[in-house]
Amino acid sequence: MTGLLAALVYYAVLCLIRPFGPCRRCKGTGEITRFRKERTCPRCRGKRLRLRLGRRAHNAWRRTHEAGAR
Repeated sequence: MTGLLAALVYYAVLCLIRPFGPCRRCKGTGEITRFRKERTCPRCRGKRLRLRLGRRAHNAWRRTHEAGAR
C-alpha cells in the first residue's frame, strides 16, 4: 500500500519536474523503420518527446477548473 502511494507521489513529482518523456513508439529516436525505410515518427513528429499522460491529465483538469471558475 505504501509502495503504491510512493510510486504515485514519484510520478506526480516527475510530471511536475519533467513534463515531457521519450516517445514510446520511436523510443526517443525521432525515426521509425517502416517497409525497410527510415521515416519520421508520426506520433512525436520527429521531436523525440511526448507530453506524459499524468501531465496531460493535469493540464485538462486545470483547463476545466479555470473555465468553471470564471
